Amino acid sequence: MMYKDQLEIINENQASPPVQTVPIAKGLGLKVFKSTTDAWPDALSGMIKRSSDDLSQYSIYVNGNHHVHRRRFTIAHEISHFILHKNLIGDGITDDVLYRSGLSSRVEAQANSLAADILMPWRLIREQLSGGIDNIEELAMKFRVSKSAMAIRLGVPYEK
Repeated sequence: MMYKDQLEIINENQASPPVQTVPIAKGLGLKVFKSTTDAWPDALSGMIKRSSDDLSQYSIYVNGNHHVHRRRFTIAHEISHFILHKNLIGDGITDDVLYRSGLSSRVEAQANSLAADILMPWRLIREQLSGGIDNIEELAMKFRVSKSAMAIRLGVPYEK
């Protein structure tokens, strides 16, 4: 699938907030699994790896113990690795809670940037702002992201 086709799948799923990540993953041919055991340490957010039954397919695994907002960002982050860094996935990429995987910080920053574009597209943010929703808490709730993620997206400081 070409890059422009992948972006079209993302765009088709960005009609309104909150952007749903699992349909995007499925549209890209990715399976998504949520861990349901305590076997995953809290420090592990997610991973993308080749499916064991079909090496041409990839699966995303997300820590089911994490807050839904973190899980959504993790899925978007792993989708981003698939789109931007498929050649680096190899047998798998595992991301810790700081979205560090052993890949370069540049690669992780690229994945974080595309994940933010997926979950918080500027077009939808501008619609909310023009509709009168203009504070971080309300925007974060509307987009189902953390207040910190929204603050970073808007380029404004946020204190808890």
